[in-house]
Amino acid sequence: MNERYTVAVQRDFVARHFLIGGDWGPENTLHSHHYRLELELVGSTLDQHNYLLDIVAIDVAMDAFVERYRDSTLNDMPSFEGENPSIELFCRVAWRELSAGLDPSRVESATVTIWENDIARASYSRALG
Repeated sequence: MNERYTVAVQRDFVARHFLIGGDWGPENTLHSHHYRLELELVGSTLDQHNYLLDIVAIDVAMDAFVERYRDSTLNDMPSFEGENPSIELFCRVAWRELSAGLDPSRVESATVTIWENDIARASYSRALG
């Protein structure tokens, strides 16, 4: 049997951006989104406490990420320098930052999903290691 465990944590925060490199009407001017960020981790084994990964540890990483981006303008952040701050790119940036400290022997893959409103979301997923 090929078992997989999944644990996910979400956070909400507001940040601003404006799109560059094309004519997207009002999206080209500075505006804010109430983002919902989800980090989903997948692995096949549990630790001695029957955790894939302790949710408290995930909370710490998520809180630090949100503090860095909350109330910021994405275009001004080093991770977006010279780039169009699309929701897809934001997912990749979040994945890189949030997966940086994960142990690939415990967590096989991670997915970051960001909703920019109630109907629009993007995701970025990759195996670790």
